[in-house]
Amino acid sequence: MAMHFLQGIRILDLSQFLPGPFATQMLADMGADVVKVEPPKGDPMRGLDPITNERATGPYHALVNAGKRVIAIDLKDTIGREQFVRLIEQTDVLMESYRPGVMAKLGFDHAALREINPRLVHCALSGYGQNGPMGLAAGHDINYAAAAGQLGLTGSEARPHMAYPMVADYAGALQSTIAILGALVGRGQTGQGGYLDVAMADAVLAWQSQALTALKRGETPGRGHNLLTGGAAFYGVYETKDARFVSLGAIETVFWENFCRAIAREDLVSRQSEPLPQTALTEDLAAIFKTKTRDAWDAALADVDCCYHPVLDIDELAQHPQNQARAMIRPQAGLEDEGGMAVLSAMWVDGSAPGARAAMIETDVETILQDWTS
Repeated sequence: MAMHFLQGIRILDLSQFLPGPFATQMLADMGADVVKVEPPKGDPMRGLDPITNERATGPYHALVNAGKRVIAIDLKDTIGREQFVRLIEQTDVLMESYRPGVMAKLGFDHAALREINPRLVHCALSGYGQNGPMGLAAGHDINYAAAAGQLGLTGSEARPHMAYPMVADYAGALQSTIAILGALVGRGQTGQGGYLDVAMADAVLAWQSQALTALKRGETPGRGHNLLTGGAAFYGVYETKDARFVSLGAIETVFWENFCRAIAREDLVSRQSEPLPQTALTEDLAAIFKTKTRDAWDAALADVDCCYHPVLDIDELAQHPQNQARAMIRPQAGLEDEGGMAVLSAMWVDGSAPGARAAMIETDVETILQDWTS
């Protein structure tokens, strides 16, 4: 069943690569009519394989833009700018991810856009935001995560480990979507649109209140030292006998007790309160988990209420019973021959699973204008 929460909302998406397009895909999943506007040469994502780094056409651009219509406009050309103005007049939301100042150079800063359409919600998604000394700096996910402190707290004690999928890219997309939805609700009350300045680095920084509070209290967070960064034996990742991995998240005492009883090691129950980092207890658990294969641990702990889960490899996701029950992973329409797999909207509505996502449609400006003005 398709969602219709945003039916009638028209969105122009000038963004490229992943963050902005993922944000507008979420809005399209909720029923918005999303039109992606690309330059004459197309979104650079068309020629980039983010897995292999090959500079060749692959399915990934069409995957993140599924559910949208795509047109080409040259905003440096007089005709293209005229077309863009006509579209803005009919648009509810503009998403763009240019560096600060680019829209102004094109003649479409927010003041100009507001004059064309006072009801427009304009979301500018950038790396570091529209102001500050880093505003014009180039960057990608790894840099924004580094700037926000997330990278510095993730990994082993020896060194930071980058995350995949990309933390800042998806955090920026989520923050943009939330901001747009809030602005649309506000517009319904005031009749006026607004200008949203969303930075990917800020979106990750917004998650750092716990760590910053700990720092202020003199409890400096660090990789491998704290409860959630690898310092707690009862909250970590362990290797099994067959070189696979499992996760244990037995933070609450009852879960830890259940785990210890299940492995016939009730002598470990009282050790949960040992000071962090729990190096000795972690070594003991590591040795215990190395005594069985991952499948054997799955069997032993399947019915134990202890916050255990095997670390799934990517080729196991689609077959996992829980993922099959949630019905989020399906072949992407239009990309079947290229192996395109969609992961659908992460919400069920009124007991119904998310609906299949339509294929990306290449079209032209006049078709969109005719549709929007009919």
